[in-house]
Amino acid sequence: MKSNPTRRRFLQLSIGGLIGVTLGGKQLIKSASAADLPHLAEDDAQAAALKYVHASPDSEKHCANCALIQGSDGEEWRPCALFPGKVVNAKGWCSAYAPKPS
Repeated sequence: MKSNPTRRRFLQLSIGGLIGVTLGGKQLIKSASAADLPHLAEDDAQAAALKYVHASPDSEKHCANCALIQGSDGEEWRPCALFPGKVVNAKGWCSAYAPKPS
């Protein structure tokens, strides 16, 4: 039984493309950093809905010690799970604040 060269070529290109997209996508994610992301504005629709502010009214409750914050400790602006593609002020606060587990 002969194999179809067109089908074989299609499969080769598809698998190669899938591998390229997978590896290329990981590289893009690694190269992006918090410094490259825009700061969340307090008047952003989602921020306003969650009452986000850049400066927490409570010195004990702020983004830097929230379970939803991402990135490295000590950075002034860090990614947050609630606001993908933007960074929040580590001294900020929103109504979804959840303390990091001890």
